[in-house]
Amino acid sequence: MLVYNRYICRKFVSDMETNRQKKINKLLQKDLGEIFQREAPNLFRRAMITVTQVRVTPDLALAKVYLSIFGTDAEEILTKVKSNTGEIRKQLGMRIKNQLRQVPQLQFFIDDSLDYIENIEKLLKE
Repeated sequence: MLVYNRYICRKFVSDMETNRQKKINKLLQKDLGEIFQREAPNLFRRAMITVTQVRVTPDLALAKVYLSIFGTDAEEILTKVKSNTGEIRKQLGMRIKNQLRQVPQLQFFIDDSLDYIENIEKLLKE
């Protein structure tokens, strides 16, 4: 039984984010939000892009960035964001060069949690 409990504890700790990861998540979310606020009108046809969540891997090599896109076609805007990932990463590197040794690779996803919430509310009203 003791070995089983150790396994559960290790699994639980490995699934949790470290304090360092949480701080990096917040830092990247803030800086990427500012980059999108400044660059979105020029690059993404006046779409309003909000960074809703950032998740970095434990080795800080990859960051999954979840975006909420208001305006025109979200999939089209996401494609443009993905095609400009190199420029976005470069600008991010200029901002965080004193906090991180290397800039993580960026993967962008559409955050559909608002659509999910609206759908649940609609179903509950019926």
